[in-house]
Parts: sequence; structure tokens; C-alpha cells
Amino acid sequence: MLINILNGLVYGGLLYVLAVGLVLIFGLRRVVNFAHGSLFMVGGYVAFAVAAVSNFWVALVVAIVVLAVLGVVLDRFVFRPLQHEDPIATVLVTFGLLLVLEDVVKTIWGKDFLSLAAPPLLAGTVSIAGETFPVYRLMVIAVAVLVALGLSLWLRLSRIGLYVRASSVDPVTTGMQGVDTDRVSAAVVAIGAGLAGLSGTIAAPLMALSPSMGSFILIDSFIVVVVGGLGSFSGAFIAALVIGQVHNFGIVYIPWAASMIPFLLMVGVLIWRPTGLVGGRT
Repeated sequence: MLINILNGLVYGGLLYVLAVGLVLIFGLRRVVNFAHGSLFMVGGYVAFAVAAVSNFWVALVVAIVVLAVLGVVLDRFVFRPLQHEDPIATVLVTFGLLLVLEDVVKTIWGKDFLSLAAPPLLAGTVSIAGETFPVYRLMVIAVAVLVALGLSLWLRLSRIGLYVRASSVDPVTTGMQGVDTDRVSAAVVAIGAGLAGLSGTIAAPLMALSPSMGSFILIDSFIVVVVGGLGSFSGAFIAALVIGQVHNFGIVYIPWAASMIPFLLMVGVLIWRPTGLVGGRT
């Protein structure tokens, strides 16, 4: 039971690091980014390519930086023009971008499954209550906690965090106060994309790399965002932990219905509380 709970925390932590990027981008740009899963996938492949000539830690940093730069480009040429467009146009464009990035990865790396080895420092196991558990998986949980704490402190204690919170509530009034909301939004999108690169890199030793890997985890990420409440960071954290446990215990105990349970949970939350577990924007 303890190992199952820990595995649920691993998946939930991975979902949080990815989903919180969706929350950031939606909070500032009001864009539902269906291409976010492909950013996760690209991060994993970039890390794989860099690790082949260097090591895992260099690959981690490079993947975050490359995806952050890609996020700035997407904000300038995709998200900013779509900000005031019809939501259907946003869905079509970002979904098309997902398909384009998948084809780019297929062209460069092919369709075969690839794998990235965990760093030697984290390759062993530890004993927990008499059971062995991989050290690397504990690192994934620790990364999720650090990301949650870092974002919370950044948003509450830094000046740009104040601008982000103000822009997410009322961008017009914030701009009238002299804040360059477009620059703030570009920085937030860069952080969101960089977190997608981080999640893709730490996920690479846990799952096989494939061009379609982003599409599968994107569904659970959107469930996390909806269940937690659109624009809520604390809601995303709580929902990610819940979905991680539901997903893992579903696979262990009722595998035939495991894929349905997160959707049923989302439907139940939306009926009981349409704004999500936390709701609102923080």
C-alpha cells in the first residue's frame, strides 16, 4: 500500500509540474494551450539528445532553457495574437501546433521508442518500511514540491510576482499603472514552457520516449487543471496529487476501468463544484 501511494505521488508530482505551466499560461494569456503536451514531449527528446553527448544534469538545464525560449517565440507569434480570438480558433491553432511538433520530432528522431537512463547518482534504491523504492522516483516527488514552493514564493514575494498576480486579475488596470503586461506575459509563458521541458526531462527515465507521449499525459493534465480550478495554483497541486493516486490505484486494482476514473472524478467535481476544488485565480 505504501509503495502504491508513493507511486501515485510520483505520477501526481509529474502531472503538477506539467499542469502548472498550463495554469500559468491560461492565467495571463487566457489561452487554453493544447500544444502543451507536445512541449513536454519535445523537452524529453531535447534532453535525450543532449544527454547522448553530455550527462543528465546538463540535459536537464538545456531542455528547460530551450523550451523557455520556444515559449517566448510561441507567446509572440501564437498566444498573443490568439488572446482575444474565439476559443475555437485557439483550440484549432494550438492543436495544429501539437501535430506539427509531433511531425518535427518524428522527422528528427523517428517513430521508434527511445529511453533516457537515470543519472548514476539516483540510480539506486532505498528501503522504505521494508520495501525497496527507486531513489529517482523520490527525486521526482522532491522536484514537484520544490516547484510548488518556488512558484508560491516567487508569486508572493517578488515584484514580478506581484505584476503577474495583478495582470491575471485585471490586465488593463495593471497596464495603466505602467506595467508592461506583454513582457510579463512573455516571461510567464517562458516559465510555463520551461516547466514543460522540466517535466518531460524527469519523465524520460520513467517512460519510453515517443512522439505521441505528450498527447496521453496532456489529457490528465487538463483534468488536473479543471478539477483544481482554472487559474488556481493550489488547486492544481491538490488535484494533481488526487489524480496521481486515483490513476495509480486504478491501474493496480481495477485496470479495466483505470482510464475512466479520472474522467468520472472530473465530472463529479464539476457537478458538485463547477469552479473546481479551489476555483478562482490566485
